[in-house]
Amino acid sequence: MNAYRFGFGSTAFEARGSGALYWPQERALILSDLHLGKAERRARRYGQVLPPYGDHDVLARLEQELQDTDAKTVISLGDGFDDDEAAKNLSPEIGKDLSRLMGARDWIWITGNHDPSAPPFGGRCLSELALSGITLRHMAKPGAVGEISGHYHPKARLALGGAHISRPCFLIDRQRVILPAFGTYTGGLDCRQTPLADLMEPAALAVLTGQSPRALPMPRAKRLRQA
Repeated sequence: MNAYRFGFGSTAFEARGSGALYWPQERALILSDLHLGKAERRARRYGQVLPPYGDHDVLARLEQELQDTDAKTVISLGDGFDDDEAAKNLSPEIGKDLSRLMGARDWIWITGNHDPSAPPFGGRCLSELALSGITLRHMAKPGAVGEISGHYHPKARLALGGAHISRPCFLIDRQRVILPAFGTYTGGLDCRQTPLADLMEPAALAVLTGQSPRALPMPRAKRLRQA
């Protein structure tokens, strides 16, 4: 199975190679930072041109995850769209595909800093969600317990065979889980940097996404020795 299973709170989760998190107890697929409409927003605001395939790629991978997990609930942890205007300006084809995937599922949009308003595609729109003793929100809160969030697009940078690789990753400790971005052109924040380094406990894990998700101790910045 293309997933890393772990316990969090009183239940089990699957950190999937795609960057999605599956919650078997709730039959819920949790994603963060899809940033649909990113190419349109960049062109509108900055005149920058991105390849026009990002939204298609996001929805194709999302459809595969829905097929593989048979999830009945989908929870988007904010920044589902690159801004509120991008949600309105999605191409008719992408809008149709998204509506088809939403179908009869319970679809929950958690608001993010990029998309603070309800999107025009139906579903429920919430600032955060409490479910089975776990709080789902866009951005982690220092000191929170039992929290699942996104926002930071965490990545882990590793030395491998004399080279360095950087991969999106889940960050997991006893109190919180931070998801990688599910979007295509989203970049990321090295987990050794603040605020990720400060949010996560010393024994936190980084679960690298990819064909075979791999868990390892969360990389930490090396501290300079005192003279």
